[in-house]
Amino acid sequence: MSKSRPPKVVFLFDVDNTLLDNDRVREDLKAFLHNEVGAKAAGQYWVIFERLRKELGYADYLGALQRCRIQYPHDLKLLEASRFLVEYPFANRLYPNSLDAIQHVARWGPAVILSDGDIVFQPRKVHRSGIFETVRGCVLIYIHKEKEMREIQRRFPADHYVLIDDKLRILTAFKKAWGKRITTVFPRQGHYANDPKIVKHLPPADITIRCIGDLLNYDLKSLLSAPRNG
Repeated sequence: MSKSRPPKVVFLFDVDNTLLDNDRVREDLKAFLHNEVGAKAAGQYWVIFERLRKELGYADYLGALQRCRIQYPHDLKLLEASRFLVEYPFANRLYPNSLDAIQHVARWGPAVILSDGDIVFQPRKVHRSGIFETVRGCVLIYIHKEKEMREIQRRFPADHYVLIDDKLRILTAFKKAWGKRITTVFPRQGHYANDPKIVKHLPPADITIRCIGDLLNYDLKSLLSAPRNG
């Protein structure tokens, strides 16, 4: 980092279970499918969903619904499930102070969404939640974001990065590649962040916070001076 000027910092935010309670979205969808299409079709949807996630490497809610429709071509209630997903009120599932956390760090450098997922539902989620507007359209959505580090740096060059993500696996991958050029922040939200097996077998992040709103307690100096594991 240059001593003649403040470091140029870019803040990279994950979406699911970092800014937005995706576990709750999933539970809402489970309840809707069970009530609308019945236990059998709903169960089949989740079987397809998990199979598709293993195949693609990310959650594809709409893709799973399309494949489920092939097995139940005459169940028109599946069309309601599509409407449920597309019109879901994602803004209601934002974690407390999540947008405030983005605005808080954006005083020191660009705040950028760094997510992975499908090409329709994930952008829709970012738009309808109000996240897109808060980050002023700075949104990166990849199939596997940990494989796009060079592209991320090309689009948002910086002296230093701060990555906020609920998955220790992702934080570890970026830390291994970027070393002291990155500060990793781990909000303990969602099922991945609270899985003891995952937490036990991966190195800790540079900063661990209870929830995304706790980011408001940090200034730029405390973020950049945090002990860096790597």
